[in-house]
Amino acid sequence: MLQRILIVLSLLCVLTACGSGPKDGTDPKDTGPAQAASATSSTPAMLIAPQDLLEISLDQIASGPVISGSLQAQKQAELLAEVSAIVMQVLKDDGDTVEKGDLLVRLDDTAFRQALSSAREAERVAQQGFDQAERQLERLKTLSSTGAVSIQAEEDAELKSSAAESELAAARTRVVQESQQLARTEIRAPFAGIVGGREVSSGDTAQIGKALLKVIDPTSIRFTGFIPSDQIRLIEIGQIVDFRVGGQRDQVFKGRIERVNPVVDPGTRQVSVQVAITGEYNLTVGMFAEGRVQTESRAGLSVPESSLVRLGDQAYVWRVKNGKLNKIEVGLGARDTQSGSYAINTGLVAGDLVLLHPLGALVDGANVELKQGPVAGKEG
Repeated sequence: MLQRILIVLSLLCVLTACGSGPKDGTDPKDTGPAQAASATSSTPAMLIAPQDLLEISLDQIASGPVISGSLQAQKQAELLAEVSAIVMQVLKDDGDTVEKGDLLVRLDDTAFRQALSSAREAERVAQQGFDQAERQLERLKTLSSTGAVSIQAEEDAELKSSAAESELAAARTRVVQESQQLARTEIRAPFAGIVGGREVSSGDTAQIGKALLKVIDPTSIRFTGFIPSDQIRLIEIGQIVDFRVGGQRDQVFKGRIERVNPVVDPGTRQVSVQVAITGEYNLTVGMFAEGRVQTESRAGLSVPESSLVRLGDQAYVWRVKNGKLNKIEVGLGARDTQSGSYAINTGLVAGDLVLLHPLGALVDGANVELKQGPVAGKEG
């Protein structure tokens, strides 16, 4: 009897389970668009602070040929060893400022001082020999006028005087040469500037022609760059150039074109352009630089590079509109070197709000909620 009751109860449980499900008769496995929309609407909205947004607005966008190159000093001197000697002292290091004539490197001058002393002694002896020959010649000339000596004796005295004079001239030349050699053991600044490229230290052996250090005049630094030859018609002397330097991408430097090479490089088909830097900046010779010659300025929409997401040749921004976050493809124009922003040709209109720094796992179509506060301005 008990066994029959258990079987009946089991059948009732199975029938109850089979009859369970949605009262509206829909399939519980159904995940159609309506249910997906319901799920999305139930997802918590993404909270975005105003400073994370950027309002697209009209700006002045400068355009013109791009110029790329490096910073070079027009006035610089690489100081080389002119004598072979041991480096005794290096008085200036990289980055030190110097005035014209300042002592930079001292070489061992012992051998050169001895050589100069020997040359001066030889000059003294030669001077004595010449003086003695001159006195002897004067005596013979006096005696010759009275007929006391022969003409041959007078001529011999003249020859000895000329030889003594030649020896004295050679001795004096040697003194000058040894003095110059001694002076070359002291390397001095040829002009006021900054020391750069120190190559030696105390105790090194400086052979003739060995580089010791370099002196650069920072006021002569120029931006030397290149532009395509097909754009040379757009370039004129005096045009403004905005450029950035590698390592200092957040700062825009100003310059003016002061020279254009009239000859095209046959290998690269580019033209060398020299830009004089306007203003006082702390720049380093050899740094890579890139800029744009301002040949035209127009009003247009722009977006900073920080707001762009690049996928291959395409560019996108994340726009916030009507409480939704959407991934929008944009058509980019030229890059403004001064602000670092890109011109927007398609995809956005004035007043659109985009994420300033789109980071993390963003979902297209996600709900967003904005905090109260002012929207961030464009980065420049």
